[in-house]
Amino acid sequence: MPSSVDNEDYKFQNRIGSRNTPSGSPSVVVPNNIDVAQLELETHQAQNFNDAATMKCRGAWMVKGSALSLNTHNRIRNIVEALKINPNPQKSMIPLSIGDPTIFGNLKAADETMKAVLRSVESCKFNGYAHTQGHEASRVAVAKYSAHQRIGGEIDPNDIVLCSGCSSALEYCILSLADRGQNVLVPRPGFCLYHTLTEGLGIEVRYYDLLPELNWRADLKQLESLIDENTAALLINNPSNPCGSVFDKEHLLQLVDICERHYLPIIADEIYEHFVFPGSRHVAVSSLTREVPVLSCGGLTKRFLVPGWRMGWIIIHDQYKRLGNAIIGLKNMCGRILGSNTIIQGALPEILTKTPQSYFDGVIGVLYSNAQLAYKLLKQVRGLNPIMPDGAMYMMIGICFERFPELKDDTNFVEELVNEQSVFCLPGSCFEFAGYMRIVLTVPSSMIEEACLRIAEFCEVHYKKDIRDQIEENLLDNPQINY
Repeated sequence: MPSSVDNEDYKFQNRIGSRNTPSGSPSVVVPNNIDVAQLELETHQAQNFNDAATMKCRGAWMVKGSALSLNTHNRIRNIVEALKINPNPQKSMIPLSIGDPTIFGNLKAADETMKAVLRSVESCKFNGYAHTQGHEASRVAVAKYSAHQRIGGEIDPNDIVLCSGCSSALEYCILSLADRGQNVLVPRPGFCLYHTLTEGLGIEVRYYDLLPELNWRADLKQLESLIDENTAALLINNPSNPCGSVFDKEHLLQLVDICERHYLPIIADEIYEHFVFPGSRHVAVSSLTREVPVLSCGGLTKRFLVPGWRMGWIIIHDQYKRLGNAIIGLKNMCGRILGSNTIIQGALPEILTKTPQSYFDGVIGVLYSNAQLAYKLLKQVRGLNPIMPDGAMYMMIGICFERFPELKDDTNFVEELVNEQSVFCLPGSCFEFAGYMRIVLTVPSSMIEEACLRIAEFCEVHYKKDIRDQIEENLLDNPQINY
């Protein structure tokens, strides 16, 4: 598995006391009473660099990484790169792990979306800097596009902040509301980026549980028990990655009630707000309350199938001005990178108004069909418990490890599935939810079908039958036997 760290094999070269100083390099004089070998060993062992000043006095380079950088980790990358996998060479690889809907080529951006960007480039009007919150015309377009999120249906363009993707939007929201020593409530299972954005800054993540038996509704009692005087915000991801669940109005009102009683603002990760399957309906949490301020994060990434364009936004819903100077802080955050991609900003009004509904319906049709197919096939597999999603582009699958005693956990299950069947899923541990795995639904249907058949074959090989299973099989094979 390729590493995201290009120099992972780099070994620290200490030239203290080197007897072969390269020509032109300054030599280092080592006092006679110092053991060179021991000094080199001590240098290699100084991992925490607490004695960096002492080491510099001895003539060694000792650059210290910042606490933020050293304490920032992407859980998915960390787990995936540690997997011990060797795909079966007899079977083509089927990666059901990649959350990029464009990767397989079966889902593409609409022609109208592409042409809007071409016109933006050709106009030569969007090659310079924009206002740090974004071009006004672009913010007006987002305000109109998102009017359904606001009670009353009218959003001031000054309440819109354009960002470099939804991940940037989430970062701005978290950092404008939470400080070192405070905590933010995030869902479990949930997108690992929330933890990545906070851990290096001393902001604690507290996980509230989503209940698979209730179609991933939040455990309200457990959630409320996490709140204290240092809780800065509740983060709601709806529809959910990785669950594919869609909260109904009743459940959202329960969450709003908790926030109202505890004076907690809401960060709403609603990047999948339009990825909802037939029979379900997405309700923006901001449309249900005037009392609780909501920072809603969205963007082009998923619905328009252009994740690499890095166009996201924040919509500030705070009619009673309860966020105070946090709004000043949020807008100050925009100055960190001097605004988002201006070419895409220039195209935004056309993209949001001219992409036809038929295009969106077609994308949802593909995802829903794949979800139905995967659920139908995997529901028949002994030892697995797939949970049918209501939206987004993922499905979570429970694994009954009592039936797979050779496989110790979800990570090991995924490893061996790749090694034997060349099907790659993400273990639930990537989302703080062991005992499950996640598959994506954006691949071609033929690939979904083949992957599910291979998963079924893998499970059948490793499934441990109990006495009841054996009796039932004997009855089926020999219906005349009288037990």
